[in-house]
Amino acid sequence: MRRNKGFTLIELMVVILIVAILAAVLVPLISGRVNDAKWSEGKAGAGTVATALRAWCVERGMVATQTDLGANAAARMAALGFKDIDLKGKYFAVGNYDVTVLNYDPAATTPAFTYTIQVTAPTQAAVPGAPIGGPLQLNQDGLFSGL
Repeated sequence: MRRNKGFTLIELMVVILIVAILAAVLVPLISGRVNDAKWSEGKAGAGTVATALRAWCVERGMVATQTDLGANAAARMAALGFKDIDLKGKYFAVGNYDVTVLNYDPAATTPAFTYTIQVTAPTQAAVPGAPIGGPLQLNQDGLFSGL
């Protein structure tokens, strides 16, 4: 009796089914990691803005107030010395960052300097493949919230 070498149709269908199940499970996990990687650019930029804010205050020998920085996000980023080309990454640009100074009381014995840096996701139209979710906030303690 002669035996054919090869796979039967049933064996091939079982293998295809197993691969399809694995793909259905792994694709959402991998796409979530891609989104986290995109937001890591935003986190790095927020850290850069925080460093610039602290340096700005030290140079002037004061604690910044919201009025010192400017009336809108663009003015605040310009006051800190950022230009349009600065913080320009693949997904985030200078327009995606905003600084808010909170709870400032210069009359206090030890004035509390608290701030929040907010990172917003770019629109899908502006940057194809842009991150979804957000916004993300960084506070004066170096803690991120959001997402």
